Amino acid sequence: MERLLPGRTLAALSAAPALAVAGWLLAGLPLLLLGRYAPLPALLLGLPAAALLCWAGTRRGPAVEAAWWQVAAVAGVAVASGVFNAVLHSEQLAVRRDPATYAQYTAWIARHGALPIGVRPEAFGGADPALLFDSVGFYPAGAGAVTPQFMPGAPMLFAVGDWLGAPFAVPAVLGALAVLTVAGVTARLAGARWAVVAAVAFAVSLPVLYTSRTTFSEIPSLVLLFGGLALAHDALERPGWGRGLLAGLVFGLSVLVRIDGLRDVLPVLGYAGLLIAARRRDRARGARGTAGSLGPPLLAGLAAGAGTGLLAAYLLARSYLDYLSGSVRPLLLICGAVLVATAAGTAAAPLLARLRPPRWLPATGAGLVVLVMAALYARPWFQTVTRVPVTADDRRTYEMIETIQRANRLPVDGTRLYFENSLHWVAWYVGLPVIVLATLAAALLVRRLLRDGTPFAWLLPLAVIGWTTVTTLVRPEITPDHPWAARRLVPVVIPGLVVLAAYGLERLRARTGGRRWVSALAVLAVLVPPAVTSIGTAFTPVERGEAAAVAAMCAKLPANASVLIVERVTGDRFTQVVRGMCDRPAARVRRAAGVDVARDDETWRLAGRIRAAGRVPVVLAADADQVARYGAPVHVLSLRTRQDERSLAGPPDGTYSLTMNVWMAVAA
Repeated sequence: MERLLPGRTLAALSAAPALAVAGWLLAGLPLLLLGRYAPLPALLLGLPAAALLCWAGTRRGPAVEAAWWQVAAVAGVAVASGVFNAVLHSEQLAVRRDPATYAQYTAWIARHGALPIGVRPEAFGGADPALLFDSVGFYPAGAGAVTPQFMPGAPMLFAVGDWLGAPFAVPAVLGALAVLTVAGVTARLAGARWAVVAAVAFAVSLPVLYTSRTTFSEIPSLVLLFGGLALAHDALERPGWGRGLLAGLVFGLSVLVRIDGLRDVLPVLGYAGLLIAARRRDRARGARGTAGSLGPPLLAGLAAGAGTGLLAAYLLARSYLDYLSGSVRPLLLICGAVLVATAAGTAAAPLLARLRPPRWLPATGAGLVVLVMAALYARPWFQTVTRVPVTADDRRTYEMIETIQRANRLPVDGTRLYFENSLHWVAWYVGLPVIVLATLAAALLVRRLLRDGTPFAWLLPLAVIGWTTVTTLVRPEITPDHPWAARRLVPVVIPGLVVLAAYGLERLRARTGGRRWVSALAVLAVLVPPAVTSIGTAFTPVERGEAAAVAAMCAKLPANASVLIVERVTGDRFTQVVRGMCDRPAARVRRAAGVDVARDDETWRLAGRIRAAGRVPVVLAADADQVARYGAPVHVLSLRTRQDERSLAGPPDGTYSLTMNVWMAVAA
């Protein structure tokens, strides 16, 4: 019992984060849909739900072989990671990129508990064609409302920090939980001796540091996906409806956090179908298998979790889905095709069981793994990925890439997407030794699975990691500057390769007879490259001071102000900030195409309507002379801080300066 206790503790510690997140989301979503997502009801429902799922998912769970020092070391790495990232958190509130959109989404539901976001057109004398209530990251949602971009799962988690008065702490806490989760999956699949190595390699990787310091959705998604892998592994060890149902539920709820979760959990659907098919085959033979019993609860949980995410997307993020329709519709078709194929394979299971795979299949499968990774690495030598802009968003990306190319002193070509470098991106952040070890480990596992079906516990993790890694690297679909683009690697690619590399280390140890010097050198090869890459930016927080600057701006706005934002950049960045954090009605004033500032006569007309409604018309812009024509200019926000580097040709190794100014005038 004494030997089992640390192993059970490590297993429970690493499964609990996903179960707790799932419980909170399941309790919080109905409250958000009802407009009652507030601290007291969320606490009364969310904590018991999280505790219940943790109890159900970890009680009498299997143990991994572990020592107390390994449990303590993993916990220590997780805590150190959380503290480090909390101290060096960023404060992205002005809407320039996705973290600030998530922060404003979070601030709104934390204060109002409901969606959509009311824009109060009556405070401007009623709706008017010259009043634009939408802004970057916030879409029109009918008369008098806008809806935020993205799925609601991550903001529901981040809102806890707002309620506790520590709005920038939750991402770091989630990052620490992600370290625990990845270490737990490693302990289950590669052995607890490598869990500490995997925890450190994961925690020091720059993309993980980057997404653990601010409001990104990638870390919560990782917790659910790898937590699902841990729970599915435990359900294989001790079959039962409860644990299988929870594993599927946790997987499915990743859709509530990121719509890309639909793609990531497709292998789980196929795996559940395979288990059901195996169960039908065993029954046809008169045999009794244990793994097959996991199929139905896993499928039921997956359907419930993903269905919850899709329902939330339809009710709360329909404008976002419309915006992504070009990629979401094909993804839904792929999901439908996989579902049909899974059903067909399940129905034909007794017949398919009579087939015998050819002898060459295991070696071919292993070779294909190596060939795919080699092709991805060699891709820059035979392909240049480009996209000619056809939409307004494409055009903005085109112009942004040209600007970054000039700053990087690269040839200027806005059609370049740099996606052909995607595996090189991974090499920047985890190092070539991890990629080589992971590739060889995956090839070995594929060969063994195709040969005799062992180790079966690796089948689902290998499918999820392999599928998402290849699809992500082929089409990252993100503006390719770094560290920004590195976020695409966080939910599955980096942790998946780290877990596979840990298995590779175990196989290397076994093949070399356990020689310590070989293992020590291999561990150094795994840990040093990511640490070297990260050191250039790890100790430099970005966009600090924004919270204080925004609070100062809010304090200077008249209490009964209706805010007109007449300049393009200020409108993009601060429309929702003023509305959600300053609690003042805000709107952008319509501008002519290609012009940065609205017409004076239009602004004066709108100011008159505001005065007629009994409110104070306030005009905001980036420069004093842009508001001086309406009244005495007042400098309400002045900030000099640091921002992320934008690198296209190499890993980021520093930061850029960032200046923001907002000027105000009361239209007399």
